[in-house]
This record gives sequence, C-alpha cells and structure tokens, in this order.
Amino acid sequence: MAKKSVASLQKGSNRLTKAIKMVKSPKTGAYTFVESIMAPDAVNDFLKK
Repeated sequence: MAKKSVASLQKGSNRLTKAIKMVKSPKTGAYTFVESIMAPDAVNDFLKK
C-alpha cells in the first residue's frame, strides 16, 4: 500500500515538486516516509521505485 502526496514548489524560475511516499520496512514491517524534491517530470519514476 502506497500513500502519495505531491506538493508543487516554486523557487525563482525553477519549478520543483516535493513528493512523499510510504515505504514498508522488510525487516520490521513498520512504515516510514521518504521525501524528495525534484522536477515534476521525475515524480512518477520516484513513486514507482
């Protein structure tokens, strides 16, 4: 199960997106959140990993 939250950020002339996804730890079974700020076209690749 994956939760996705995407927020748009603007900094100067660059347009950036902050993506957050939940990742389940195989060792403990606990969920952690992974955050990354990237270009909008790279969000789908980040969420598929």
